Amino acid sequence: MNYQPRPAQTPDELRASIARRQGELASSLTDLRREIVTIADWRAQINRNRGKVLAGAAVAGFVLGGGIAAVIGRRRR
Repeated sequence: MNYQPRPAQTPDELRASIARRQGELASSLTDLRREIVTIADWRAQINRNRGKVLAGAAVAGFVLGGGIAAVIGRRRR
């Protein structure tokens, strides 16, 4: 394999390269923040899945209510 070292960059080229990379990094971080906010928005998640949330709440209420009734029923015997 032929390895050829990169030609040395001048200080101005290095500064320009660093500035360009900083801009790319800032843009990536902005995009990442936007995605995190979208994912972490629980209200929007609930609104998008309203039917599933209501069904889950109904099942949970039924199970909890039945469990409480069973415990109280045993104590009354």
